[in-house]
This record gives sequence, C-alpha cells and structure tokens, in this order.
Amino acid sequence: MNFLRGVMGGQSAGPQHTEAETIQKLCDRVASSTLLDDRRNAVRALKSLSKKYRLEVGIQAMEHLIHVLQTDRSDSEIIGYALDTLYNIISNDEEEEVDDVEEENSTRQSEDLGSQFTEIFIKQPENVTLLLSLLEEFDFHVRWPGVKLLTSLLKQLGPQVQQIILVSPMGVSRLMDLLADSREVIRNDGVLLLQALTRSNGAIQKIVAFENAFERLLDIITEEGNSDGGIVVEDCLILLQNLLKNNNSNQNFFKEGSYIQRMKPWFDVGDENSGWSAQKVTNLHVMLQLVRVLVSPTNPPGATSSCQKAMFQCGLLQQLCTILMATGVPADILTETINTVSEVIRGYQVNQDYFASVNAPSNPPRPAIVVLLMSMVNERQPFVLRCAVLYCFQCFLYKNQKGQGEIVSTLLPSTIDATGNSVSAGQLLCGGLFSTDSLSNWCAAVALAHALQENATQKEQLLRVQLATSIGNPPVSLLQQCTNILSQGDKIDRRGSKIQTRVGLLMLLCTWLSNCPIAVTHFLHNSANVPFLTGQIAENLGEEEQLVQGLCALLLGISIYFNDNSLESYMKEKLKQLIEKRIGKENFIEKLGFISKHELYSRASQKPQPNFPSPEYMIFDHEFTKLVKELEGVITKAIYKSSEEDKKEEEVKKTLEQHDSIVTHYKNMIREQDLQLEELKQQISTLKCQNEQLQTAVTQQVSQIQQHKDQYNLLKVQLGKDNPHQGSYSDATQMNGIQPEEVGRLREEIEELKSNQELLQSQLAEKDSLIENLKSSQASPGTNEQSSATASAQDSEQIAELKQELATLKSQLNSQSVEITKLQTEKQELLQKTETFAKPAPVPGESEAVAAAKTTDVEGRLSALLQETKELKNEIKALSEERAAIKEQLDASNSTIAILQNEKNKLEVDVTDSKKEQDDLLVLLADQDQKIFSLKNKLKELGHPVEEEDELESGDQDDEEDEDEDNGKDQGPI
Repeated sequence: MNFLRGVMGGQSAGPQHTEAETIQKLCDRVASSTLLDDRRNAVRALKSLSKKYRLEVGIQAMEHLIHVLQTDRSDSEIIGYALDTLYNIISNDEEEEVDDVEEENSTRQSEDLGSQFTEIFIKQPENVTLLLSLLEEFDFHVRWPGVKLLTSLLKQLGPQVQQIILVSPMGVSRLMDLLADSREVIRNDGVLLLQALTRSNGAIQKIVAFENAFERLLDIITEEGNSDGGIVVEDCLILLQNLLKNNNSNQNFFKEGSYIQRMKPWFDVGDENSGWSAQKVTNLHVMLQLVRVLVSPTNPPGATSSCQKAMFQCGLLQQLCTILMATGVPADILTETINTVSEVIRGYQVNQDYFASVNAPSNPPRPAIVVLLMSMVNERQPFVLRCAVLYCFQCFLYKNQKGQGEIVSTLLPSTIDATGNSVSAGQLLCGGLFSTDSLSNWCAAVALAHALQENATQKEQLLRVQLATSIGNPPVSLLQQCTNILSQGDKIDRRGSKIQTRVGLLMLLCTWLSNCPIAVTHFLHNSANVPFLTGQIAENLGEEEQLVQGLCALLLGISIYFNDNSLESYMKEKLKQLIEKRIGKENFIEKLGFISKHELYSRASQKPQPNFPSPEYMIFDHEFTKLVKELEGVITKAIYKSSEEDKKEEEVKKTLEQHDSIVTHYKNMIREQDLQLEELKQQISTLKCQNEQLQTAVTQQVSQIQQHKDQYNLLKVQLGKDNPHQGSYSDATQMNGIQPEEVGRLREEIEELKSNQELLQSQLAEKDSLIENLKSSQASPGTNEQSSATASAQDSEQIAELKQELATLKSQLNSQSVEITKLQTEKQELLQKTETFAKPAPVPGESEAVAAAKTTDVEGRLSALLQETKELKNEIKALSEERAAIKEQLDASNSTIAILQNEKNKLEVDVTDSKKEQDDLLVLLADQDQKIFSLKNKLKELGHPVEEEDELESGDQDDEEDEDEDNGKDQGPI
C-alpha cells in the first residue's frame, strides 16, 4: 500500500516522464517479484494507470500481462486485474474526461491504438486460445473481463480473430456456454460477444446454430417479455439476424426445428394505445425484419415457400394481419408490418388467398386490400407507407392469376356496384390513375400493370372496360383514356414530378400490349396513337424527356413485334417503313437504349421492393425492368428484319405451332399409353406374385406327399415283416375286429370328402369366371400402334415364360398322378389280400363242434364286413370319377395367363385328394393292425395259443405233441 501511495503521489507531482518511469517500475515489479501479493498490487496499479496512459501501459506492460495470464492461473484476482488492464488498452471506449486541447488528437488516435494493440495481441494465436481457456473459469472476476476483452478484440480485427477462434478446438462451444450463465451481466455481454463473432462469417454462424443457439436465444427473449422486454431482447434479435441472414443452412435448420412457431407470441401486442415504448417499437421493428429474413425474395424459392407455409400454419400471418388492421399502431411499425406481410404472401397461393379474405374492422367491413389501396392513392399519407402498400399489392398479385382476375373483374361492367355504397379495388386504381397527383398516377399505373403481368386473359378482359368521362359524351375504353392522358402531356397541371405520370402510363401500356396481339390491334385502331409516338421519338428534347422518348420507342416496337397484321394500314412492314422515314432505324434504336442506360433503371432492377428516398426517384418498377431486358433485343432485331425475313419467320412460327400441336397430341397419347402400361405391369407383377405363392404351395404339398409315401411304404414293409406267411385265420380276425363306430367314422369321412369336392367345384367355377374376365380385358385393343406393339411384345415374352412354367407344373402334375395311381393299385391289392384271407383257418386240437360254431360266427361277421367294404369301394370309386372329371375340366383350360392359375388350383385339388386317400389308407392299415392285435389277444384269452407267422409251419407238429403230453399228464391221476 505504501508503494501505491508513492505511485499515486508521483502521478500528481511529476511530469509525463515520471509516469513512464512509474509504469516501467511496475512492469519490472510484475516480472521480477517472487511474491504473489507484490505482483497483484503491481498489476492493480497498472490497471488504474491504463485508462489515462493507454499508450505507455500498452507498450511496456502487454507482454508482462500476457505472462501473468499464463503463469498465475491459480489466482483469480490477479487474472481479473490483468484482463481489465488489457481491455483498457485495446478498447476504444473513452471513459475518462480529457482536456479540450487533447480531445481532438485523442479521438483521432483512439481507433488506431486499439487496432494496433489488437494486432500485437493476436500476432501470437496462442494468446487468443489462452483467453478462450480463461472463459471456462466460473469466477466472475475472470469470466466477465475475459468476455469484454474478447468482444473488444473482435470489434477491432474481427475476421482475423474469427479465424483463430474457428480453428481453436472447442472455441465456439466455450463461448456458447456464456448464454447459460446464471449471472445476467455475463449472459448479456455474451450475447454481444456472439454478435461480433458471427458477423459476416458463415462457418461460425453454422457452428453457433448447431450449438443450440436458437433454443437459448428464444428462451432468453421469452424470459425477458418478448416485445415488451428491454435492450437484451434487441441484442438477442440482432444475433438471430446474424445467424439467419443470407445463410440458407441456418434458415432451414430454424424452420425444421419448429422455431417459426415460437415467433408468434412476439406479435401479440393487442390494441392498446399506451403500450408503445421506444424500446418496444425498436424490438418489434427488429422482429419484423427477422421474419422478412426468412421469406426474403432473394432466398431460394423452395426455402421461402416452406417458411411461408409454416407461418400460415402456426398463425403468424394471421397475427401480422391483426396488427395491420389494428388502431393506434405507430407509423413505422405499420409500414414495416405491411412490408413483412407482403413478403410472407409473395408467390404463395394459400397465403395470398387468406390475405384476400382479410377484412378491416369497419362498419360495414371492407377488404384489407381496398383499405390499403385507399392509403396508396391518398397523397396525404406518408411516402414510405404508400410505397409499402404498393409493394404489398404487387406481392399479392405475384404469380397469382386468381387474384389478378379478381382485381380486373372489379372494373368490368357486370361486377360494378350500381348503388355506389362500396368502392372496389379497380375503382380506386382508376381514380388514382386519373388524379392530379403524379405519384398516385404512377402507383396506380404500376399496380394495374401487375394485375396484367404474364396473364394474357386479363389483358384481353381489360379491353372491355369502359369509362364515362363526362355527362353526355359516349364512354371510352380504358386503353383509349390512357392514350388520351398520355397525349395531353404537360397540359394538365399536376402535383409532383413532370414525367412521373407519363412514365407510369407508358409502363402500363407496354405491359398491356406485350404478348397480346389483340391489345396491339386495339391500340393501333386509334389512328392518333402512332403519329403521337413517332412525333415524340423524332423530337430532340432535353435529358428529362429522353426517358419518355425511350419508353415511346419501346411501345412502338412492341406494336411492331406483337402485330398480327390484322390492320392493313398498320401492318409490320408499313410501321417499319414509317420508322425509317420519320425517325431512322439507328435513331430509333438509340432512343430505345435510353431506358436501360438510365441511372434509376439499374437501381430498380436490384430488388422487388420499391424503396426510394423520395418521390422523384420513383420512376421504374422492378418487374418492368425485366420486361425491358426481355424485349429490347427482340425489338432491335425486328426493326432490322426485311419483309422476306418476316414472312419466313411467320412461316417458321406457323410450322412451330403445328409442330407443337402435334407434339402435344403425341405427348397426350404417350401419357395415356404410359398409364395403360403401368396398369399392365401392375397386373403382371400381381400374377407373378400369385405364381410364386402357388409354386411355394405346390412345393410344400409335393414334400408332404413324399412324406406320406414314405410313411405308407414303411407301414407296408412293417406289415409284410409282421405277417409274411400268416394264415387266413389271422386275416379274418383282422377284418373281424372292425367295429360299427369305425364304419360310421369312415362314412363321416366320405361325407367330408363329398363336401370338399363340392367346394372345389365352386372354386373351379369362380376361376372359370376369372379366366373369362381376364380374356375380355386382354382382348381390348390399345390406343396407339407403337405402344401396343411394344406392350404386346412384352406380354408375349411374359406369356412364353408363363407357358414354360405351366408345362413344368403339368409335368409335375402327371408325375404326381402316376404316383397316385400306383398308390391306388397297391390299395386294391391290399383289399384283395384281405378278401383272400377272409376264410378262417382251423385251429389244431380244437373240437369240431366248437370250431364249426366259431367258424360260422366269424364268417357272418366277415360277410358283414365285406359288404361294408364294398360300399366303401363304391363311394371311393365315385369320388375318383368326380376327381377325374375335375381333372378333365382343368386340362380343357386355355393356355393364357389365367390358365396358369387354374392349373395350379387343379394341382392343389389333386394333391389334396391324394393326401386324403393316403391318409385313409394309413388309417385303414392302422385299424387293421389294431384289430389283428385285438383278435390275437382274444384268442389268447380263450386259451388258444397264437404263434407268429414265421413259426406256424415249423411249430405245428411240436405243438401237437406238447398237447398230447399235456393231455396224458392231465388224465394220469384219474
């Protein structure tokens, strides 16, 4: 502290040289002192001197201060002092009062000093990286001066510092964390820092946007009260403008993130007259500009239309129209709102239709368009407001043929309100067109020209408009009245520019007559028009009149180029001869070039919005400059062409028209054929899918048949092994075991087979009808020979493929039919064996009486069983005959695409029948085996030994001896 007192005392007593020595001592103290307290006190003293002695401190202390930032990171206090000192050195903010003598020099040198010290600081990029790392410290005394210092660096040498931050790892992300700081002063200064960082750098703008900047900024705006917030809201909005303006990627990200919907509450201002503070007006102005950034005509059309769609869907356009029609809105906000609504509806049909339906809150309600046009033609309204209304009307009609038709229809006799209770848009435009205010004349003429832009139908409709000029005189057409006013020139006393009215009328006439031969004929029908134009062009007038001469030359050139030669006295060739005699071709082309050489022409061609500093600059319209650029060259060629070239050109035009008509005809035919081909392709793809499904089903059924065949063969082999030489008695006992319940079950299965057979017949009938339908659809001829040949060739190839697949399926069906026949033959052999073995074999050792009784009983049961078996055979035979009939019907099908389906259905029926027959045989064999087993058990229970089949012959004699011995033993004791 004693050291600081000495320093401060030296400041007040000594001269400038003493201060330089003091600063040098302090710098030595910072560099050489080993105690942290001494270094901290020295840096604090440098901070106090840095504002008044900025140059000396900057020259001597900057290097030492940077070293302090590198080495004393652990002490936040000394770091804060060092950052504050560097900020005082680099910043150009003059907070200290200076003497009058030094004030001028200080102001002049301040900016140079800041940029020079900034250049020294960033000469080593590590210094900026060090500063970014210090911003990660949460301590207020470090973070806040660090934010201010980095902001000052960006203000001094923005592009260089931006490049260093861009290549620094996580540099932008560290700065984005400032927006989440809970201390408002750091958060607010962080917004200012990001403003300077994102200015004119698209790469950093994208990084900041993808670091969730939109979400954070919109949250801050909401927290601060939207449009009612303070200057923080304005700073956030300016940062949003930096991120979105001329950055298509960020605009798309903003739209896709549904952030447009969050803009709607900004414009919920109500009708209060007392709630318009200066800051609120500023905030709303920037908010409206931000909306315009998203829908600017300079953006890509696709991006603009998607933003316009989102603004309508979320209700933002409706909110803007509410402000537009509200009372008590400040004039500059109203003007900017009109411009914003203009660009939100420009070229987007849905928004234009909605704007046409908006009504002003008056009694009776009037359309918003009418109310705005009343302001446009009212000379007492502010000039900027009238320009905004004209821009809004132009945007409403831009690429809106429906709106153009509605405006023109208000001028037609059938739609004019005879009662005079309401005024229409067309009447307002006519009133402005013929008023004594030149600015109203120009605005009305341009507005009416936009109602005709690229719309030949409305140009012809406008020819029907009749105007009553005075009582007792016949009405004249609107076209005639325009030419009458034009020919009067300066005879009528008007307020404003001398040439503004004539320029507006000439732009309207040029737009009206271009690409409309009927309008050209009406214009030339008035014999006074052509002499007036040639007279205006031929005169040598001052510079102000040269523009009018150029427009007259353009109008005459349009009358030549779009002339259909329907008037004999004003044919193309005669008009060109007139120009050559009265004016001269070279002079005519020179006068025509006056338009594009005018200084205001290039200004109007830059932007669609009519933005002029004062009314006298309001000469050209943006859309008209496009028309001039399009017509200037073709009119020049048309003037120099000979009559023979004109004839050739007309012949070429006729040929091209015929060619176009032929091409259009063939295009329509090809379009129809393409539709038919698409339908056929869809049908073929459907049939292919069905074919694949049927092939899969057939494959599965073939595998199932093979499995059943294997099971059947296995059972047959097992049966053969069990009873290869079994006598008739065993077979008889096997058949004898069939119960009445099993016979009933067999009958039920036969009934089920019959029902299945009827179902298959009904399915066959349905498929036959499907075949007929497909035949009839294929029999219809095509509309074009070439496409029909192509389609038939494709169908032939596909039919050949389908035929080949059908042949394969038929071969599979034949093989399966052979297998089924083989199975049926084996079944017949088994039945014959059963009948052969039906006779019972005598049992040795049994008494004749008992054997005869049992034989009689067995024969009776066997006869009943054989009768039931014959019935089953008859029913199975009937089913086989029905199946054969179905097979014959399927074989008789035609070889078309639909036949393939029927063949597959037939195959499914055959496979199903064979499967059922095999299942029946397997069940029958299983039942027979079960009956044999049960009969054996019964015989064993009756005391009759039962031998296996292979032991019967060899064991007969042994069995007899054993029985005799047993009998002898039994009789012995008696």
